[in-house]
This record gives sequence, C-alpha cells and structure tokens, in this order.
Amino acid sequence: MQSRPLVGVIACRREVEGHPAHMVTDKYLSALRDYGLEPVILPVWEGGDAAAVTPLLSRLDGLLLTGSYTNVEPARYGAERAPENTRDDRHRDAAAMAWVPAALDLGLPLLGICRGFQELNVAFGGSLHQAVQTVPGMLDHREPAGERAAQYAPAHELSIRPGGRLAALYPEPRSRVNSLHQQGIDRLGEGLTAEAQAPDGLVEAISVTDAPGFTLAVQWHPEWQPREHPLYDAIFRGFAEACGDHARAAAPVATPA
Repeated sequence: MQSRPLVGVIACRREVEGHPAHMVTDKYLSALRDYGLEPVILPVWEGGDAAAVTPLLSRLDGLLLTGSYTNVEPARYGAERAPENTRDDRHRDAAAMAWVPAALDLGLPLLGICRGFQELNVAFGGSLHQAVQTVPGMLDHREPAGERAAQYAPAHELSIRPGGRLAALYPEPRSRVNSLHQQGIDRLGEGLTAEAQAPDGLVEAISVTDAPGFTLAVQWHPEWQPREHPLYDAIFRGFAEACGDHARAAAPVATPA
C-alpha cells in the first residue's frame, strides 16, 4: 500500500497544566487526513534557522502553517504594539520565519491559514494591521459571538484575481468565506502576489510570485468543514495534489533485481 504524503504542521507553544506544550487543534489535522495526507506535528523553539530545519523539512512532502489565537510579534515588522494586540508566541514566530524560506528553497508545497497567512507576509518583509476593525474604511473581520457553527459561517464576499493561482484552483470569480481574524495585511511583502480581496480591499489570499510550485496562503479558515464549501475543497484538493506530486518525485526509483 502506498504511504500517504507527509505534511508538517507547525505547532503553537502554549502552557498546559503548568507545563510548556506544543499544540495543533484537531480541525487542521483532520482536514489533512480527509484529503489523503498524513499530518506530522512539528514542535517550535526559538533560535532555529533555515540551515538547522532543512534536514527535517526535506523529509516532508508539504508544510501547513495554521491559524492561532496568537499574533506575530509586531517588532518583526518594525511596529509598536497596539493595545488590542495581547497574545504572542515568540517560539512559533522564530520557527515560521526559519521554515518559510527553507520550505521554498526545497520546493515544498506550502499552505498558510490565518496566522500562517500573516507569517508568510511578514517573512517577505510585509507588515500587518494589528486591529483591522480600527482602520478607517475597513470591516470588522472578527468572529461573531455565539456557537462555533455561526463563528465559522460565511461572513463576507471574496473577489478572486483572474488568472492567478487561486483562480487556477477555483474558477469562479467570487465566493463567500468565513472571517475570524483581528489582524490583516497592511503592506504586502515584496515577492508576494495578492490573489483575493475582501469587499473593503483587505488582501485575503496571497501566493509567492516566483515559486514554481504550490505556495498559497489565505486569511480565512478553509479547514472548517472543507467538503461542504467548494472553494475550501478546491484549496485542499490542490494542496493534496501538490503534496502527492512531491512525494512521488522524491520516491526512490526501483531497480530491477
């Protein structure tokens, strides 16, 4: 039986029962499994660099940067902390900033979601709005109070750039997506392409312009019941196909006995 492609999933560092822990919520892992991928949780520590993580990433077929309740530390993009920005994860910041260039150098398929979308932008020199709801002309993109189903329900329209990488996965020019974030892209990182926007102009999807393979990140949460939403389904199908292609290309060629 052919093994599933291995996808590294970045962890968040949290305290659990008084001890530091490396955690990933189940929805990300379950979505990957549902699309034929095998998730591997990757712990995060400060002090890593691309050279140190390359041997680990080279054993994988894809990399997923998940969402989180924490935010990229504003010092990483040269900003002072806003009062609304209260939760950091410096260990994850350090890991993500090392893993993004290493994964791209290896040609590893990369999917970023919410915080992962923001990490990709910061890794390319971009900056973030720390509280989008305070920016004149912007919508309030935070999740509503209430039950989980209501929080993850489609919240606003999305305009998809014609001819882009997201459009190659999903041919419709528009969709509706959920919205559960306070932060968002302010200055787009150099070398990134905006793939979709919210009605207020906020960038909601990006790709690495010159990357030959799958490198896509989105501000919303496609991992939530992706089979029930055509756009979310298209994203995970595209990522799974890219990871499968990577696994097949990396497999050793059998020689005749």
